[in-house]
Amino acid sequence: MRPCLQPRSLRLLLLLLLAGAAHTVGAHPRLCDVLRVLREDRDQCLQELAEERIGDLGREQPDPGCAGLWDNMSCWPSSALGQTVEVACPRFFRMLTGRNGSMFRNCTQGGWSETFPRPDLACGVNVNESTNEANEKRHKYLLKLKVMYTVGYSSSLVMLLVALSILCAFRRLHCTRNYIHMHLFVSFILRALSIFIKDAVLFSSDDGFQCDTHRVGCKLVMVFFQYCIMANYAWLLVEGLYLHTLLVISFFSERKCLQGCVAFGWGSPAIFVASWAITRHFVEDVGCWDINANAAVWWVIRGPVILSILINFILFINILRILMRKLRTQETRGNEANHYKRLAKSTLLLIPLFGVHYIVFAFCPEDAMEIQLFFELALGSFQGLVVAVLYCFLNGEVQLEVQKKWRQWHLHELPLRPVALSSSFSNGPSGLTHGSTVSPSEPHRGTCRASVI
Repeated sequence: MRPCLQPRSLRLLLLLLLAGAAHTVGAHPRLCDVLRVLREDRDQCLQELAEERIGDLGREQPDPGCAGLWDNMSCWPSSALGQTVEVACPRFFRMLTGRNGSMFRNCTQGGWSETFPRPDLACGVNVNESTNEANEKRHKYLLKLKVMYTVGYSSSLVMLLVALSILCAFRRLHCTRNYIHMHLFVSFILRALSIFIKDAVLFSSDDGFQCDTHRVGCKLVMVFFQYCIMANYAWLLVEGLYLHTLLVISFFSERKCLQGCVAFGWGSPAIFVASWAITRHFVEDVGCWDINANAAVWWVIRGPVILSILINFILFINILRILMRKLRTQETRGNEANHYKRLAKSTLLLIPLFGVHYIVFAFCPEDAMEIQLFFELALGSFQGLVVAVLYCFLNGEVQLEVQKKWRQWHLHELPLRPVALSSSFSNGPSGLTHGSTVSPSEPHRGTCRASVI
């Protein structure tokens, strides 16, 4: 049986759900979760009131006063006449707003008085007309934001799948650098998929009768979502570390480097997410784990993410310093200068993409939450698309291999005309022979080693 809410209480509850929408980035607090908390508080309250009544039955003359009361939001213990009873704000208020407060009732001859101050005012939420209009505007803004990041993640997902297929298809592109790029693509793909799965689960239904349906599965979805987000940040950090290593260390084992990157990129998020899930289960096992009311528990995940952002930003600054020093060296030859200019261009385009704007909003106040949501969701959803274009479609090595494959395919499709083919082989300015044939002794990774980025 669900807790029955009075119309005014339900109206206040819905407004609070909207007001608390920013507590978890990308997910609105669900009515289902709040009803579950209310049901737990109601059951506890009714049990305590039943124990009080059993104790009163043992008395010959029960004390006159007001009987205990559950008012669909708070539990009021029994009180003597003339007393003022104070209770804390309901738990779902604190879960949504993160604020504490107190409400009062007087025990009079006619029974309990009205609650004062009003629950919305006592617990830090104002539901006047201006607030209603502001909440309505915010609701529309969040809906538009959801459409934007859905489009962004969808387009990123398609481009990343194409880019990943290209890098996997051409053996000459298989090297440590591109292996790391492929792992980064996979992390972006998993991030997009986890967003879609989370939205499908959280926004599928707010019917309170289905609150207990697939509750464990809902939590597993949130664990998977948090893992994909952390894995994406981890692989962005791996990209920064690898670029920095290439510039600082002349010789190192690429195989061991790749093994370490894979262990760090996929292993470290699993450790932190598992720690978060265990802590959440024992400390804050509320709802579907999509609302983060306990800041200490949330920092188990937020802390490593912010640390990775800070490290990436430091690496970005140091890479810029190294590149500028190398470009200014007068002893640099022409080919090396072009090499480092290309490296500088790629680095400047890549590192700010996954570092700078996260630094700006890492410690943003609540007043800037909507701006942060726009940058992290609307613009951040296109990050995978930009990375796919930068790492794959605009990569000279990839373009060369695709052109070679296209020429080979086009050559096989042409009719067999020995004279025309001989003419094209001998006189073609673009050199079909150079574009379509490969020496058997040429190593597969020669193309990959031509440039660092």
